[in-house]
Amino acid sequence: MGGGSHGGVVALVSGGLDSCVLAAELSRTHDFVVPVYVRVGSRWESTEQRFADEFLRRADLRGVRSLRTFGFPMADVYPEHWSISGNGIPAGDTEAGAVYIPGRNVVLISKAAVLCAMEGIGRLALGPLAGNPFPDARAEFFEAMGRALSMGLGHRLEIISPFRHLTKTQVVRLGAGLPLEWTCSCMAPHYGLHCGDCNKCVERRGAFVEAGIPDPTAYARSEGI
Repeated sequence: MGGGSHGGVVALVSGGLDSCVLAAELSRTHDFVVPVYVRVGSRWESTEQRFADEFLRRADLRGVRSLRTFGFPMADVYPEHWSISGNGIPAGDTEAGAVYIPGRNVVLISKAAVLCAMEGIGRLALGPLAGNPFPDARAEFFEAMGRALSMGLGHRLEIISPFRHLTKTQVVRLGAGLPLEWTCSCMAPHYGLHCGDCNKCVERRGAFVEAGIPDPTAYARSEGI
């Protein structure tokens, strides 16, 4: 991510492995980090937000402030989408594109960008990884969105994605030593546990195996991949 200090940064922290490790990395290169969680109505949000809060508390990262939570309800836009309805949640054997949520980063960035403008913060960070196939996770999109929001808000804003060249396995290695058991990468949590079967759980299991690091995650279904 480069050395030196870059002032403050707002970080979109979903509670997932990638965004939690991102918050830790940002704390090394910025004066302060404002972690933001945006609730849109997804079925897993209560579990995810609880994990995000607990991760940040246990990690005790320098300059990382308490989690800020905002609402941006989307159930009225796509009420039948699996992320809202819970029907047809992508299983572990589905392709990466199956987990696409239309406009997710557009929504999250829009809300967080207004916070940046209100609090005079010039950077907004997200954690998409290498190979992310979605149109709102590309460097070109972030650059264009940053320009548009800077114009519309009258506030210079840079949108950064420091992990865009990293794989999930590399992020696991980068986060070794952090309380990764308090990150949530599941689309169908079961009583606070990762389900173990959904696309995100299988991806998470595989990343720990490839990284050669013991997986501390509590899965409702604990068998191997």
